Amino acid sequence: MSARIHHISIINRFIRPTFDFYHNTLGLKLLMKTINQDDHTMYHVFFSDDRQRIGTEVTFFEVREGNNYFFGTNTIERTIFKVPTVASLRFWESYLEEQGVCQYGIENFNGRPMLRFEGPDATQLAMVPLREFEHATDYFPYQESAIPVEHAILGIDAIQLRVQYADATEKELLPLGWKKKADARFFANQHRVTILENQDSQFYQEVHVIQDRENPIAIDGIGSVHHVAFGVSSIIDLEMIDTRLNQRNFINSGIKDREFFQSLYYREPNQLLIEVATEEGQLDAKAYENQSSNFDDIPLYLPQYLSFVREQVEQTLANQQHEE
Repeated sequence: MSARIHHISIINRFIRPTFDFYHNTLGLKLLMKTINQDDHTMYHVFFSDDRQRIGTEVTFFEVREGNNYFFGTNTIERTIFKVPTVASLRFWESYLEEQGVCQYGIENFNGRPMLRFEGPDATQLAMVPLREFEHATDYFPYQESAIPVEHAILGIDAIQLRVQYADATEKELLPLGWKKKADARFFANQHRVTILENQDSQFYQEVHVIQDRENPIAIDGIGSVHHVAFGVSSIIDLEMIDTRLNQRNFINSGIKDREFFQSLYYREPNQLLIEVATEEGQLDAKAYENQSSNFDDIPLYLPQYLSFVREQVEQTLANQQHEE
């Protein structure tokens, strides 16, 4: 079973500043402007690389009501993007400062440079350069953004998980093809970090599992990561995961057909929400044709099975906009 972070989904309060930040400021390609398939009153926006590849997708739910995220343990803490070089980190450090984005300067994590920064609603993000064995030619950044292509975001490099019981989380990821690489320390504090890797030199990724039994349980909310999705090659692999979860009496969603792919959801022992999704699926090219810098100029894409509710959905979303 090949390991890969399929996508990461984040909760933000208002979708327009989110779109502006990730599309216009960070230069990510808009993959799809659609709705949450389980709540048709909620925007769901996808970003990706220039070829719509899994491992590059970051998605956002607009959730207008609710509390902001409060730091703690048992949470999906930070999304880390790949950029081409150390010079790219320096570019982003200056650029984010010019844009008024909160950033913490280039630091060292596990012997490598990292630039931590914040997105809308204080979402925790970071960037790292490609490793020596990685090649920029294996990646396909969005070509039409204002960001110079030699510094453009290439995809998802890693996800950082902060949990009380790291061993329990690691045991959930090993059957998905992740391998233990090393142990590290989380910057200046003494929290142990277990680094898992996928051993794929053409799309290398890591999962950083931070063990933290000192801080209180995080309060997830606006600005937090809703879930991380890990990829499997086929529906057969997904059915195997489904069977394994049922044999262990893990409550799960069962396999859902999302049209773009098939997936299931469950909570691992530290209560992180995990999605396992297939690489298969269909997406109409019209979903990502319009790359306007204005959110309202971009048509709403709906899966075929929801096309009959388009008028109602568009009216509901328009009414919400007037309430802002």
